Amino acid sequence: MAQPTPKLGELDFAGDDHVVPFQVEGLDVRGRAVQLGPMLDAILERHDYPQPVARLLAEAIVLTVLLGTSLKFEGKLILQTKSDGPVDLLVADFSSPENVRAYARYDADALQVAIAEGRTAPHELLGKGILAFTIDQGAHTQRYQGIVALDGHTLEEVAGVYFRQSEQIPTRVRLGVAELYVRGDDGKTRHRWRAGGMVAQFLPEAPDRMRQADLPGGDGEEAGHMVEEDDKWAEARTLVETIDTDELTDPNVGTERLLYRLFHESGVRVYPSQRVLDQCSCSRDKLKTVLSGLSAEEVEHTATDGHIEATCEFCSTTYRFEVSEVAPA
Repeated sequence: MAQPTPKLGELDFAGDDHVVPFQVEGLDVRGRAVQLGPMLDAILERHDYPQPVARLLAEAIVLTVLLGTSLKFEGKLILQTKSDGPVDLLVADFSSPENVRAYARYDADALQVAIAEGRTAPHELLGKGILAFTIDQGAHTQRYQGIVALDGHTLEEVAGVYFRQSEQIPTRVRLGVAELYVRGDDGKTRHRWRAGGMVAQFLPEAPDRMRQADLPGGDGEEAGHMVEEDDKWAEARTLVETIDTDELTDPNVGTERLLYRLFHESGVRVYPSQRVLDQCSCSRDKLKTVLSGLSAEEVEHTATDGHIEATCEFCSTTYRFEVSEVAPA
Protein backbone atom coordinates (compact mmCIF):
# COMPACT_ATOMS: atom_id res chain seq x y z
CA MET A 1 0.00 0.00 0.00
CA ALA A 2 1.43 3.38 -1.02
CA GLN A 3 2.38 5.70 1.79
CA PRO A 4 0.64 9.11 1.81
CA THR A 5 2.73 12.09 0.81
CA PRO A 6 3.58 14.10 3.92
CA LYS A 7 2.37 17.67 4.17
CA LEU A 8 4.80 20.50 4.71
CA GLY A 9 3.85 20.87 8.35
CA GLU A 10 4.62 17.19 8.98
CA LEU A 11 8.21 17.36 7.79
CA ASP A 12 11.14 17.10 10.19
CA PHE A 13 12.56 20.61 9.82
CA ALA A 14 16.27 21.29 10.26
CA GLY A 15 15.75 24.11 12.77
CA ASP A 16 18.29 26.61 13.98
CA ASP A 17 22.04 26.28 13.37
CA HIS A 18 21.61 23.87 10.47
CA VAL A 19 22.48 24.74 6.87
CA VAL A 20 20.00 23.37 4.33
CA PRO A 21 21.26 22.70 0.78
CA PHE A 22 18.57 23.00 -1.87
CA GLN A 23 17.98 22.67 -5.60
CA VAL A 24 15.29 24.18 -7.81
CA GLU A 25 15.42 22.01 -10.91
CA GLY A 26 12.84 24.04 -12.78
CA LEU A 27 15.05 27.13 -12.57
CA ASP A 28 18.49 25.46 -12.73
CA VAL A 29 19.30 26.88 -9.32
CA ARG A 30 21.24 25.43 -6.42
CA GLY A 31 21.95 26.99 -3.08
CA ARG A 32 22.14 26.88 0.68
CA ALA A 33 20.02 28.53 3.36
CA VAL A 34 20.29 28.82 7.12
CA GLN A 35 18.82 30.30 10.27
CA LEU A 36 21.23 30.86 13.16
CA GLY A 37 20.01 31.09 16.74
CA PRO A 38 21.77 29.75 19.86
CA MET A 39 25.14 29.38 18.10
CA LEU A 40 25.14 33.00 16.94
CA ASP A 41 23.78 34.29 20.23
CA ALA A 42 26.57 32.55 22.16
CA ILE A 43 29.31 34.11 20.01
CA LEU A 44 27.92 37.64 20.20
CA GLU A 45 26.96 37.51 23.88
CA ARG A 46 30.45 36.31 24.81
CA HIS A 47 32.06 39.46 23.44
CA ASP A 48 29.27 41.91 24.38
CA TYR A 49 29.84 43.99 21.26
CA PRO A 50 28.00 47.28 20.71
CA GLN A 51 24.86 46.66 18.70
CA PRO A 52 26.12 47.94 15.31
CA VAL A 53 29.30 45.85 15.59
CA ALA A 54 27.34 42.76 16.59
CA ARG A 55 25.07 43.14 13.56
CA LEU A 56 28.03 43.39 11.20
CA LEU A 57 29.73 40.34 12.68
CA ALA A 58 26.47 38.38 12.59
CA GLU A 59 26.21 38.95 8.83
CA ALA A 60 29.83 37.87 8.40
CA ILE A 61 29.12 34.68 10.36
CA VAL A 62 26.07 33.83 8.25
CA LEU A 63 28.01 34.35 5.02
CA THR A 64 30.93 32.25 6.28
CA VAL A 65 28.62 29.43 7.34
CA LEU A 66 26.83 29.38 3.98
CA LEU A 67 30.09 29.18 2.05
CA GLY A 68 32.07 27.05 4.48
CA THR A 69 29.57 24.22 4.58
CA SER A 70 29.97 23.83 0.82
CA LEU A 71 33.58 22.66 1.22
CA LYS A 72 34.07 19.12 -0.06
CA PHE A 73 37.25 18.50 1.91
CA GLU A 74 38.70 18.80 5.40
CA GLY A 75 39.81 22.38 5.66
CA LYS A 76 38.94 25.91 6.64
CA LEU A 77 37.23 28.89 5.04
CA ILE A 78 38.13 32.28 6.49
CA LEU A 79 36.27 35.53 5.86
CA GLN A 80 38.15 38.67 6.77
CA THR A 81 37.66 42.38 6.27
CA LYS A 82 40.40 44.98 6.67
CA SER A 83 39.37 48.61 6.43
CA ASP A 84 39.85 52.14 7.73
CA GLY A 85 36.46 52.61 9.40
CA PRO A 86 35.50 52.40 13.09
CA VAL A 87 35.17 48.61 12.65
CA ASP A 88 38.51 47.92 11.04
CA LEU A 89 38.50 44.12 11.24
CA LEU A 90 35.96 41.32 11.00
CA VAL A 91 37.08 37.69 11.08
CA ALA A 92 34.90 34.60 10.81
CA ASP A 93 36.16 31.14 10.03
CA PHE A 94 34.58 27.79 9.43
CA SER A 95 36.52 24.58 10.05
CA SER A 96 34.94 21.58 8.39
CA PRO A 97 32.80 19.79 9.08
CA GLU A 98 30.95 22.11 11.52
CA ASN A 99 32.98 24.46 13.73
CA VAL A 100 32.53 28.24 13.62
CA ARG A 101 34.32 31.07 15.41
CA ALA A 102 34.42 34.84 14.88
CA TYR A 103 35.43 38.17 16.33
CA ALA A 104 35.44 41.88 15.48
CA ARG A 105 37.90 44.67 16.24
CA TYR A 106 36.78 48.26 16.53
CA ASP A 107 37.91 51.68 17.71
CA ALA A 108 35.61 52.46 20.64
CA ASP A 109 36.02 56.23 20.39
CA ALA A 110 35.48 56.34 16.63
CA LEU A 111 32.50 54.03 16.97
CA GLN A 112 30.93 56.24 19.64
CA VAL A 113 31.25 59.26 17.36
CA ALA A 114 29.76 57.33 14.42
CA ILE A 115 26.79 56.22 16.53
CA ALA A 116 26.21 59.75 17.83
CA GLU A 117 26.21 61.07 14.27
CA GLY A 118 23.93 58.32 12.98
CA ARG A 119 26.63 56.81 10.73
CA THR A 120 25.97 53.14 11.49
CA ALA A 121 25.30 51.71 8.04
CA PRO A 122 27.70 48.86 7.22
CA HIS A 123 29.68 50.86 4.66
CA GLU A 124 30.05 53.71 7.13
CA LEU A 125 31.31 51.45 9.92
CA LEU A 126 33.69 49.51 7.70
CA GLY A 127 34.98 52.35 5.54
CA LYS A 128 37.32 51.68 2.65
CA GLY A 129 39.16 48.39 2.49
CA ILE A 130 38.91 44.80 1.34
CA LEU A 131 36.97 41.61 1.90
CA ALA A 132 39.01 38.43 1.57
CA PHE A 133 37.94 34.80 1.41
CA THR A 134 40.70 32.32 2.18
CA ILE A 135 40.44 28.55 1.70
CA ASP A 136 43.01 26.51 3.63
CA GLN A 137 43.19 22.76 3.02
CA GLY A 138 45.85 22.24 5.66
CA ALA A 139 49.51 21.40 5.70
CA HIS A 140 51.39 20.79 2.44
CA THR A 141 48.76 22.62 0.39
CA GLN A 142 48.66 26.11 -1.04
CA ARG A 143 46.05 28.52 0.25
CA TYR A 144 43.56 30.02 -2.16
CA GLN A 145 42.50 33.60 -1.55
CA GLY A 146 39.96 35.78 -3.31
CA ILE A 147 39.93 39.49 -2.55
CA VAL A 148 37.40 42.16 -3.45
CA ALA A 149 37.11 45.82 -2.49
CA LEU A 150 34.50 46.82 0.08
CA ASP A 151 32.58 48.45 -2.74
CA GLY A 152 28.99 48.28 -1.58
CA HIS A 153 26.65 49.51 1.12
CA THR A 154 26.30 46.07 2.77
CA LEU A 155 28.23 42.82 3.11
CA GLU A 156 25.48 41.28 1.01
CA GLU A 157 26.33 43.60 -1.87
CA VAL A 158 30.08 43.10 -1.46
CA ALA A 159 29.63 39.32 -1.49
CA GLY A 160 27.66 39.66 -4.71
CA VAL A 161 30.55 41.56 -6.28
CA TYR A 162 32.94 38.81 -5.16
CA PHE A 163 30.92 36.06 -6.81
CA ARG A 164 30.46 38.11 -9.96
CA GLN A 165 34.15 38.88 -10.34
CA SER A 166 35.84 35.79 -8.89
CA GLU A 167 33.55 32.88 -9.74
CA GLN A 168 31.59 34.48 -12.59
CA ILE A 169 28.56 32.41 -11.66
CA PRO A 170 25.23 34.28 -11.42
CA THR A 171 24.73 34.43 -7.65
CA ARG A 172 22.35 36.19 -5.28
CA VAL A 173 23.19 36.49 -1.60
CA ARG A 174 20.71 37.48 1.10
CA LEU A 175 21.65 38.18 4.72
CA GLY A 176 19.50 39.28 7.61
CA VAL A 177 19.97 39.92 11.35
CA ALA A 178 17.34 40.41 14.05
CA GLU A 179 17.16 41.03 17.78
CA LEU A 180 14.53 39.30 19.88
CA TYR A 181 13.37 39.90 23.42
CA VAL A 182 11.96 36.76 24.97
CA ARG A 183 10.51 36.10 28.40
CA GLY A 184 12.11 33.24 30.29
CA ASP A 185 10.54 30.80 32.72
CA ASP A 186 11.56 33.12 35.55
CA GLY A 187 9.56 35.96 34.02
CA LYS A 188 12.62 37.99 33.07
CA THR A 189 13.05 39.38 29.56
CA ARG A 190 16.20 38.33 27.76
CA HIS A 191 17.84 39.64 24.62
CA ARG A 192 18.60 37.16 21.84
CA TRP A 193 20.33 37.44 18.45
CA ARG A 194 19.11 35.67 15.34
CA ALA A 195 20.27 35.74 11.74
CA GLY A 196 19.54 34.04 8.47
CA GLY A 197 20.82 33.90 4.96
CA MET A 198 20.66 32.33 1.55
CA VAL A 199 22.99 31.84 -1.38
CA ALA A 200 21.37 30.95 -4.71
CA GLN A 201 23.41 30.21 -7.84
CA PHE A 202 22.44 29.64 -11.45
CA LEU A 203 24.05 26.40 -12.64
CA PRO A 204 22.45 25.21 -15.90
CA GLU A 205 23.82 22.25 -17.86
CA ALA A 206 24.87 24.65 -20.62
CA PRO A 207 27.47 27.02 -19.10
CA ASP A 208 26.98 29.53 -21.94
CA ARG A 209 23.62 30.38 -20.36
CA MET A 210 25.38 31.81 -17.29
CA ARG A 211 25.80 35.23 -18.87
CA GLN A 212 25.69 38.35 -16.75
CA ALA A 213 24.89 41.87 -17.83
CA ASP A 214 28.07 43.39 -16.38
CA LEU A 215 30.51 40.76 -17.71
CA PRO A 216 32.88 40.57 -19.46
CA GLY A 217 34.80 43.78 -18.93
CA GLY A 218 31.99 45.40 -16.99
CA ASP A 219 30.60 47.01 -20.15
CA GLY A 220 27.58 44.77 -20.53
CA GLU A 221 28.47 43.88 -24.10
CA GLU A 222 29.46 40.66 -25.76
CA ALA A 223 30.49 40.55 -29.43
CA GLY A 224 28.94 43.97 -29.93
CA HIS A 225 25.57 43.06 -28.41
CA MET A 226 24.10 43.69 -24.99
CA VAL A 227 24.11 40.57 -22.85
CA GLU A 228 20.64 39.40 -21.86
CA GLU A 229 20.04 37.66 -18.57
CA ASP A 230 18.68 34.11 -18.79
CA ASP A 231 14.92 34.08 -18.15
CA LYS A 232 15.12 31.31 -15.54
CA TRP A 233 17.83 33.05 -13.60
CA ALA A 234 15.96 36.35 -13.82
CA GLU A 235 12.93 34.65 -12.26
CA ALA A 236 14.98 32.98 -9.53
CA ARG A 237 16.87 36.15 -8.70
CA THR A 238 13.65 38.15 -8.51
CA LEU A 239 12.13 35.60 -6.12
CA VAL A 240 15.18 35.65 -3.84
CA GLU A 241 15.12 39.45 -3.79
CA THR A 242 11.57 39.40 -2.40
CA ILE A 243 12.79 37.90 0.88
CA ASP A 244 12.74 40.31 3.80
CA THR A 245 14.70 40.16 7.03
CA ASP A 246 11.72 38.87 9.01
CA GLU A 247 11.42 35.82 6.77
CA LEU A 248 15.15 35.10 6.99
CA THR A 249 15.18 35.22 10.78
CA ASP A 250 11.69 34.26 11.98
CA PRO A 251 11.88 30.91 13.85
CA ASN A 252 8.21 30.32 13.04
CA VAL A 253 8.97 30.38 9.32
CA GLY A 254 12.00 28.12 9.25
CA THR A 255 14.34 27.45 6.36
CA GLU A 256 12.30 24.77 4.61
CA ARG A 257 9.09 26.78 4.79
CA LEU A 258 10.85 29.79 3.31
CA LEU A 259 12.24 27.73 0.44
CA TYR A 260 8.79 26.31 -0.22
CA ARG A 261 7.22 29.78 -0.25
CA LEU A 262 9.75 30.97 -2.80
CA PHE A 263 10.14 28.05 -5.17
CA HIS A 264 7.21 25.61 -4.81
CA GLU A 265 5.91 26.41 -8.29
CA SER A 266 9.21 25.34 -9.86
CA GLY A 267 9.79 22.35 -7.61
CA VAL A 268 12.28 22.84 -4.79
CA ARG A 269 14.18 19.91 -3.32
CA VAL A 270 15.97 20.10 0.04
CA TYR A 271 18.80 17.84 1.13
CA PRO A 272 19.94 16.67 4.58
CA SER A 273 20.98 19.62 6.69
CA GLN A 274 24.42 20.22 8.15
CA ARG A 275 24.73 21.55 11.67
CA VAL A 276 27.16 24.27 12.70
CA LEU A 277 28.63 24.73 16.17
CA ASP A 278 30.15 27.53 18.22
CA GLN A 279 33.49 25.80 18.64
CA CYS A 280 36.91 27.45 18.78
CA SER A 281 40.05 25.63 17.66
CA CYS A 282 42.30 27.16 20.29
CA SER A 283 43.86 24.99 23.01
CA ARG A 284 46.38 25.22 25.79
CA ASP A 285 48.80 22.95 23.89
CA LYS A 286 48.63 25.08 20.73
CA LEU A 287 49.25 28.28 22.63
CA LYS A 288 52.07 26.71 24.63
CA THR A 289 53.78 25.76 21.36
CA VAL A 290 53.56 29.38 20.19
CA LEU A 291 54.90 30.78 23.45
CA SER A 292 57.71 28.22 23.49
CA GLY A 293 58.98 29.80 20.29
CA LEU A 294 59.64 33.12 22.03
CA SER A 295 63.14 34.19 22.98
CA ALA A 296 64.16 34.56 26.62
CA GLU A 297 63.90 38.34 26.28
CA GLU A 298 60.40 38.12 24.79
CA VAL A 299 59.26 35.78 27.56
CA GLU A 300 60.61 38.16 30.20
CA HIS A 301 58.91 41.14 28.54
CA THR A 302 55.57 39.29 28.28
CA ALA A 303 55.55 37.80 31.78
CA THR A 304 53.91 39.40 34.80
CA ASP A 305 54.70 38.20 38.31
CA GLY A 306 56.29 35.04 36.97
CA HIS A 307 53.52 33.97 34.63
CA ILE A 308 52.06 34.70 31.21
CA GLU A 309 48.36 35.07 30.48
CA ALA A 310 46.96 34.96 26.95
CA THR A 311 43.33 35.32 25.91
CA CYS A 312 41.93 33.90 22.68
CA GLU A 313 40.37 36.69 20.62
CA PHE A 314 37.72 34.33 19.28
CA CYS A 315 36.35 32.53 22.35
CA SER A 316 37.72 34.80 25.11
CA THR A 317 39.26 31.82 26.94
CA THR A 318 42.25 32.88 29.05
CA TYR A 319 45.22 30.52 29.43
CA ARG A 320 47.83 30.95 32.16
CA PHE A 321 51.38 29.64 31.95
CA GLU A 322 54.21 29.73 34.41
CA VAL A 323 57.37 31.17 32.87
CA SER A 324 59.14 27.88 33.53
CA GLU A 325 56.68 26.12 31.19
CA VAL A 326 57.58 28.21 28.13
CA ALA A 327 61.03 29.69 28.81
CA PRO A 328 63.78 28.54 26.43
CA ALA A 329 65.95 25.77 27.84
